[in-house]
Amino acid sequence: MKIAVSIQNQKPHFFYGWIVVAAGFLLSFFGIGARYSFGVFLRSIQTEFGITRASASGIFSIYMLLCVLFALLGGWALDKYGPRKIGIVMGTFTGLSLLLTSRVSAPWQLLITYSFLLSLGTGAMYGVVNTTTSRWFIKKRGFVVGITSSGGGVGAIVLAPFATYLISGYNWRIAFIVIGIISWILMVFASFWLIKDPRETDLLPDGARMDATKGIGTKGLPKKETSDFITTQALKTRQFWFLVVSWLFLSLSLNMIIIHVVPYALDAGISSMDAAYILSILGIANIFGRLILGRLSDAMGRKALGVICGLFHSASLLWLMYSHQLWMIYAFAFLFGILWGGSGTIITSLVGDIFGTRNLGAIMGIITSVWAFGAAVGPALGGFIFDATGSYFGAFGAGAGALLISACSIACLRPISKTS
Repeated sequence: MKIAVSIQNQKPHFFYGWIVVAAGFLLSFFGIGARYSFGVFLRSIQTEFGITRASASGIFSIYMLLCVLFALLGGWALDKYGPRKIGIVMGTFTGLSLLLTSRVSAPWQLLITYSFLLSLGTGAMYGVVNTTTSRWFIKKRGFVVGITSSGGGVGAIVLAPFATYLISGYNWRIAFIVIGIISWILMVFASFWLIKDPRETDLLPDGARMDATKGIGTKGLPKKETSDFITTQALKTRQFWFLVVSWLFLSLSLNMIIIHVVPYALDAGISSMDAAYILSILGIANIFGRLILGRLSDAMGRKALGVICGLFHSASLLWLMYSHQLWMIYAFAFLFGILWGGSGTIITSLVGDIFGTRNLGAIMGIITSVWAFGAAVGPALGGFIFDATGSYFGAFGAGAGALLISACSIACLRPISKTS
């Protein structure tokens, strides 16, 4: 079959796809990093307004429920309008949300300033940056998705202790103001560098170059996707629903831990700064997990590695259930963070591997909305169990069970094509 372009064997000295990766990383840093820093604000908000821990964590849960809607809308908008416009909108609402949250005078106002506005800003973040990156790379998809998605982990490393410093030195309102201004400026800046598809710059995935003046065969093209599904076709496959189940239960467990591990440590008598470093360790380990396990999944395959990550992930929570000393919780955070990064990168990459990139924004939007739903249920469930029992033991046990379900769902995945 002939096509109307030719591919130069000589790759350009620098592939613009790496600029897209850097921009996606910066967006994840602030958008997802701000999300994962909520745990350091939780006790301040609880004390300020005299509410229960379940009510305080419920603010985050409602935020994540709203992210379900905006992840769906964001995936559709990404395919229609491109990542640059969507990124600018997300950056603006993220900054606005954090600034207005600093001015609330009653807990119900947090449902508007934090839950609603921040979901507008970050609900579609994960899907937007990783869908865009997946369109630019095929051979190194696991590795580059690991880079962009690790931005949230780096954000947790930096923003959690930074927010704790601002809360300790000033107050939680000042912390929201400072982080809000910085996030607004840098997220909008990063969005201007996003381009939806390499073909808009006369390139193909992985850096192959097009020449529209010649016509040759397809030999020079980079490796093609095994399939290229539209959204309705993907919804009819069992593989899609296995990914949905895996993503849902991974999210439920992960977000329960992220929100409640700092209060758990504080309740054990650990200082606020030492407890904040738990999120930093999670973030550092998350980066290693995404980069190392993401690259490893490119070489050895994603399914088996995903199942292994899920099993060890579950075991790490059993360790946490009996951890009451700082070193034990730090050890948990390092292992859990590595496995979090690996599992997240592997499942995200599997979506592009299985369904191709034709409607990847919409498909990823649906799956990201499922993540948001799990992230809404997990923290609320953890807070409810704590208020009912006075302990996180049962909550962490439920999280371990959820991770086992996630691993089993990955084990059920099989290769498919549109003609099968």
